Amino acid sequence: MPYPSARRLIILAEGHFGPHDGKTAMGVIRYGHDPVIAVIDSTNAGRNVREWLGDRPRFDIPIVASLADAQALGLVRGTPTALLIGIAPTGGKLPAAWRQVILESIGACLDILSGLHTLIGDDPEFAAAARAAGVEIVDYRRPPSREETAVGRAHAPGKHVILTVGTDCAIGKMSVALELRQAAIDAGLVAVFVPTGQTGMMIDGWGVAVDRVISDFSNGTCEWLVEQAEAKGDWIIVEGQGSLDHPAYSAVTLGLIHGTTPQAMVMVHKPGLPEHDWDHVEGRTFPLQPLNDFVRLHEQVAGVVAPSRVLAIALNTSLFAEEAAARRVIAETAAETGLPTDDPVRFGPARLWAAIQAGVEALDQATAGR
Repeated sequence: MPYPSARRLIILAEGHFGPHDGKTAMGVIRYGHDPVIAVIDSTNAGRNVREWLGDRPRFDIPIVASLADAQALGLVRGTPTALLIGIAPTGGKLPAAWRQVILESIGACLDILSGLHTLIGDDPEFAAAARAAGVEIVDYRRPPSREETAVGRAHAPGKHVILTVGTDCAIGKMSVALELRQAAIDAGLVAVFVPTGQTGMMIDGWGVAVDRVISDFSNGTCEWLVEQAEAKGDWIIVEGQGSLDHPAYSAVTLGLIHGTTPQAMVMVHKPGLPEHDWDHVEGRTFPLQPLNDFVRLHEQVAGVVAPSRVLAIALNTSLFAEEAAARRVIAETAAETGLPTDDPVRFGPARLWAAIQAGVEALDQATAGR
């Protein structure tokens, strides 16, 4: 999916704007190419996205109560051309209460951009309205027509594949991958980000939401995504999904590990989070594993198909408001694991990327010497 010409977005995040359920909205605002006119969330109306993401001009986005309020801003911020559904709820279902605002948006000649498992374009009412209005519905989670099992493809010579993995869902694997891609580019390397989820696809304009792919084709899809990326650059940074021990979303993680066969992995971890974030049965919890054990588990699981090493820890220190506390937990994690550790979103990715690049190049030399 090539990146389309720029749209001007209204982001719908009613009742959910924030770093968890609203992670699609947050990701598109932080890393996307398209200007955002407004965010719709009546529970936060009157506030500004800068309160969450920082005082930068691109984050100066008002939060409003309704579609009409968002459209009114078009007089000063540019006429909106699309409504983007900015939530990633459990199961990816469309909230029933949102049907009306989507229909109103179509009636206002706005394209509809959705990353939900509920395919908006397959809904007869939405599809008919879109045809009548002459607008486009883009379902980023629509599975690709290409359905192939993995064939054990080897990476092309000189290509380096790095996969972000994590101790839980929704803790920043995509953000880390994007930050590392930028650091690699800043270092003069030809680096490619491989989107494997709907938000990454919205940001970079290509990829596959691999959690929507039939399980027999999951590894194969990850394999050919990496092949496509290798045609674009030398350093391939694959966006991770799920968590290998997550009670609901472990399958997508395994498919990524065995399908991309990365030479290296970066473990993303959110210190202070005691258990998996999951809409579980009341009273039943799934604690996170000790970090060193989880690192070894990933290397063991990867190794049954192709050897891979966890070369660094990328922390999400958002639960530590004070910078001194965040830097302390970074130092403690580095001491605990013996691995380069940092928060690349909060403190910049250059230092962590330098360590990862050096680690991958050392692995290359060790492999060549065998």
